[in-house]
Amino acid sequence: MSKSEKNPQNAPAVILPIGLNPEKSGSATEFNSTSKLAYDYDDSYNPFENRETEKANTTTGALIHLLKSSLGTGILAMPNAFNNAGLVFASIMTVIVGLVCTHCVWILVRCSHKICKISKTPVLGFAETAEKVFEYGPNWAKKYSRAARQGVDYALMATYYSTGCVYIVFIANTFHNICNDLLGWEFSVRIYILFVIIPCLFIGQIRNLKLLVPFSGSANVFILVTFGIVLYYIFKEPLDISDKPAIVSWTKWPVFFSTVIFAMEGIGAVMPVENSMKKPQQFLGFPSVLMIAMITVTVMYTVLGFLGYIRFGSEIQGSITLNLPTDEWPAITGQVLIGIAILFTFGLQFYIPMEILLKKIESKIAKGRNIKEITLRTGIIILTGAVGIAVPDLEPVISLVGAVFFSGLGLFVPAFIECVYLSAYEGFGKFNWKLWKNILLMIFSVIALVSGAFVSILDIIETYMGGDEGSGHLTKTHF
Repeated sequence: MSKSEKNPQNAPAVILPIGLNPEKSGSATEFNSTSKLAYDYDDSYNPFENRETEKANTTTGALIHLLKSSLGTGILAMPNAFNNAGLVFASIMTVIVGLVCTHCVWILVRCSHKICKISKTPVLGFAETAEKVFEYGPNWAKKYSRAARQGVDYALMATYYSTGCVYIVFIANTFHNICNDLLGWEFSVRIYILFVIIPCLFIGQIRNLKLLVPFSGSANVFILVTFGIVLYYIFKEPLDISDKPAIVSWTKWPVFFSTVIFAMEGIGAVMPVENSMKKPQQFLGFPSVLMIAMITVTVMYTVLGFLGYIRFGSEIQGSITLNLPTDEWPAITGQVLIGIAILFTFGLQFYIPMEILLKKIESKIAKGRNIKEITLRTGIIILTGAVGIAVPDLEPVISLVGAVFFSGLGLFVPAFIECVYLSAYEGFGKFNWKLWKNILLMIFSVIALVSGAFVSILDIIETYMGGDEGSGHLTKTHF
């Protein structure tokens, strides 16, 4: 007989969530605030020490990727968002939305770290985190673990493939406007989409986040330069805030919230970035990759929205670059750089859904994987471009998908995942404050989802029934 059998109290601890512990299973089937670590916990397993680090990303590289995931075309739409909320109200709410998005990312990553330790799994993605939290959670949640994973997976793929379509159309529109105005060409936006597909085919073949760092880094630089050019035109003449309302009618607020959430959320990139880090413990904490990235994003969004709205007022367009003069080289340079920046961002946006899809079909492409994967990536990018060619005014349709899924994935899902985790392990704290906090987050998510869908549907009606279909130009509410 072994030593552990003779002396059971010295045997290695076994992780048993509430629902699996015979002595404490009575509280496993409901949310409650009294359950706190109701299992024997083996604290010796460190998931970070069991990760593959051969191709791991540096902390700086992770920061660059996280910044890029939240700094996209949306930053150029912030002045238009302010136009639909008012100067003071928009400034306050942009900061609040930034804090909410940051908190939702934080609770998702924290739950992932905790469940990695509990399940003795070195690394988990977004969908895998949802699955494991349900699988190792209370009894009622276990049977939904697979559904939780599948739901997050398909939502992520739908969101980011759709975003890829938007990016291709946005880039094509940018160069369509520049080249046709400057050179007198009369090519339609569909021709430009064909040209944009070519570099996307190469960028989309990159399979390692570390190799995408130069693209993300360059894109960040280009966006910052464009940011500076926009600020130059904003401050070129004295600013006047006397005619700018502090707050506007609440009927316009849905446009504001849908724009800010769609623009600021990068929840799908969070877990791939964290999973690729050489030192993942630096993603959270103080200071941390998450904190630095989201403070930077929130400040930039608020500043550009505030100043851009003061400069252009109610004349602001869907992208502030469209308000810049078309006959001055600094303005033209800014538009070219933002087009290239979004092109470079395509690789990161495409990486996320491809990782999900490849895991689902891994067994089917095991033989001759390299050729099959190249073919698959090429086919999806061509299909993405084909959708853009068929519907060059794709933004209102995709903004509907993006608003719905980003609100759900970025706000509702992390809050619900934390509820499931806390109900099984740590409890909700005094007065159930964590439960009430997450309920408020989920309510806010639903409001954002409904408002985003409302705005997008109105935009679709305006675009496809108002005679502007296929024009290749971004309308005022497009972002």
